[in-house]
Amino acid sequence: MPPKATGGKSKAGAPDQGGVAGSGATTTPRTIQTRSQKAGLQFPVGRIHRYLKQRTQHNVRIGAKAAVYTSAILEYLTAEVLELAGNASKDLRVKRITPRHLQLAIRGDEELDILVRATIAGGGVLPFIHKSLTATTTKNKKPEGQ
Repeated sequence: MPPKATGGKSKAGAPDQGGVAGSGATTTPRTIQTRSQKAGLQFPVGRIHRYLKQRTQHNVRIGAKAAVYTSAILEYLTAEVLELAGNASKDLRVKRITPRHLQLAIRGDEELDILVRATIAGGGVLPFIHKSLTATTTKNKKPEGQ
């Protein structure tokens, strides 16, 4: 007697357990494609969807597109910050991005500076010297008596 099908959904790509053994043509298993791959993203859509569901009040429904959209935003912001920090590290002729480079990148960009109002540990401060400290005020004055 063939094994009884338990019902429910099977995982994508998993071989079908139910049915008569040996009947039909051999089926090729489907390749599992994550939601991140479907959206063309690197950030995990499924994990972000789970986090969004955990953080809601009163078990409000979180749509599938919300997780994709949030993942895309996070990926874009991360790529932007890493690109600017990489440029800062290249300017200083080092290969490793440090918190200092992140600080210089975020504070150097006007929009990111508004968005990230946090203290970056180990980031230091931006180099700034006030104009009144650099201006030389020694002018050659002629004596009034001559």
